[in-house]
Amino acid sequence: MELRRIGNSDLNAPILSMGAWAIGGGTWWGENDDDISIKAIHKSLEYGVNWIDTAPVYGFGHSEEVVGKALKDRRNKAILSTKCGLQWYNKNGSKHFSKDGYHVYRDLSPKGIRRDLEYSLKRLNTDYIDVYYTHWQSVEPGFTPIEETMNELMKMKKEGKIRAIGASNVSLNNLKEYIQYGQLDVIQEKYSILDRRIEKELLPFCESNNITLQTYSPIEQGLLTGKIKAGYQVKPGEVRENKTWWLPENQKLAVDMLSKWKDLTEKYNCTLGNLVIQWTASQSTSINVLCGARKLDHVEENVKAADIQLEATDIQRMTNDANEAIAKSQK
Repeated sequence: MELRRIGNSDLNAPILSMGAWAIGGGTWWGENDDDISIKAIHKSLEYGVNWIDTAPVYGFGHSEEVVGKALKDRRNKAILSTKCGLQWYNKNGSKHFSKDGYHVYRDLSPKGIRRDLEYSLKRLNTDYIDVYYTHWQSVEPGFTPIEETMNELMKMKKEGKIRAIGASNVSLNNLKEYIQYGQLDVIQEKYSILDRRIEKELLPFCESNNITLQTYSPIEQGLLTGKIKAGYQVKPGEVRENKTWWLPENQKLAVDMLSKWKDLTEKYNCTLGNLVIQWTASQSTSINVLCGARKLDHVEENVKAADIQLEATDIQRMTNDANEAIAKSQK
């Protein structure tokens, strides 16, 4: 599987990585079988998809705990990333959301992210994190300047507790500040063939500054697998609720788009999900595609995308079809 350097760090990762948000369960994702998720992580490592991404807020610590159990006897085989800055321990910072009885605040203060790190190290049963992301950026009224956050992250790196620094959910101005105060190796942002916001500013900036862009939701949380039929009813509280492409009128646009690619799945002997994931990876050598998984079949499905070599004409055809769907959704 193709490897790509993570920014200017000494870490090399495959073009695909495994996301562990769903492993946290809760009302976002429903009940989860932790033993199956552990086996899925092990299978991902066997396939060479060894970048495992999680966060404290995924299941309010549960995802990290499951990932920690999975990596207990094979930590050196994984590139492990987690995040800081979303906390429910106190009211420091700015209110972000409430879920499952927890009130979550954005807190990127040096004290707050240091606490987050120590809690994550304990839950993950490790003494270092390979990639440490700021999960959401600081806002008023509990604002912390990026300079202060970055100074603390650089200290953690010097101490050997983290190996690379990342940021998620950022603006271009955020990025410019981060690299002013230290070495930023990766950002994590939403990107799919139907959501191309990052192409305007963030992706070109990353390409120019040797920053990896780890993209999440490449299959729009399952919509672009081809397994969802138009008219799917989103349950209240689940992760897809109120998401643009899961609105009834947009579901049909997505399903109609996918229906045009049956010949491509036959040509490349793959699924629609595989096509969409490989399309994402093909957009830039700076991209790493984060694919969520919590079951063995999820891992086995995702990994097939890495071996597809899409022809340029097919990439352009898919892009044109997606552009048409996007345009219709905006009318």
